[in-house]
Amino acid sequence: MNRMRIVVTDGYTLNPGDNPWDDIGRMGDLTVHDRTAPDELIGRCRDADILVVNKTQVREASMEQLPRLRYITVAATGYDCIDVAAAGRRGIPVSNVPIYGTDSVAQYVFSAILHICHNISVHDAAVKAGEWARNPDWSFWKMPLTELAGKTLGIVGFGRIGRRVGELAHAFGMKVLAHDAYRGSDPGYAPFAWSAPEELFAGSDVVSLHCPLTADNRGFVNRRLLERMRPSAMLINASRGPLVNEEDLAAALNAGALAAAVVDVVAVEPIRAGNPLLAARNLVITPHLAWATREARQRLMGTTADNVRAFQGGKPQNVVNASTLRPVGSPGM
Repeated sequence: MNRMRIVVTDGYTLNPGDNPWDDIGRMGDLTVHDRTAPDELIGRCRDADILVVNKTQVREASMEQLPRLRYITVAATGYDCIDVAAAGRRGIPVSNVPIYGTDSVAQYVFSAILHICHNISVHDAAVKAGEWARNPDWSFWKMPLTELAGKTLGIVGFGRIGRRVGELAHAFGMKVLAHDAYRGSDPGYAPFAWSAPEELFAGSDVVSLHCPLTADNRGFVNRRLLERMRPSAMLINASRGPLVNEEDLAAALNAGALAAAVVDVVAVEPIRAGNPLLAARNLVITPHLAWATREARQRLMGTTADNVRAFQGGKPQNVVNASTLRPVGSPGM
């Protein structure tokens, strides 16, 4: 019985040393690359039966040069790095990990909101610089402080993560507005209301993005929507960078059209030196880390291993290209 050849193209972010590949390694001949440049993909993966990728681009032209390839599993929820239709035409199932970072991303969103509300690091630095010791008053603050109770959180994309963010907002006493193209059931708390994007941006103190990137919503957070926001409002993006027109957001922040923004994602990652957000006022940028708690990465590794195991058993799971998948025989081992 031949062992399958499994290649991980960009494994460092999932396992920088604290989240081993041992389970997947027991399923075949495993090779793990920390990173793979586009011109290295074919040479490294030509003999692979299974690819495990995170952000590595695998397009149809590459698949044509990978004759042994039978399965791709994306170690993430988003799978826009894979040409899933082309894979389907070639009979290659593509799986993802639909649930792993819900709590971690929701926690990030509120850490971002609370950071803006209290700016703890700014005040810590002020104290350590001697400003409190020199101050004639027993209490001072360098910028306005904000209480969340009674404020409104607008959530664009009300799937698993968006709903979890809404639950946390409710726990803080916030009102919740939500927009989603595919409405599910109402959550079990109030006040809550569904809203069109224009009204959501206009009526929210905080707007948080939690929708997948599609051809229809690329750059939808643009000047027109940003102009609807309250000057005291903030924007949080821990979803996909290209949802936001970065030039428009930078201009809105610099003009004071909204109070602050926190982004964990940008249109091109890693961020380029010329990105307009780098020079924007009242903006916090983090390096796409909302998903990356150790607990979330361990869940991600576990489901990725389960995906490989299910494929080897002839019953692939979490398949995202089922509608275009050309029927093939059982993969066997």
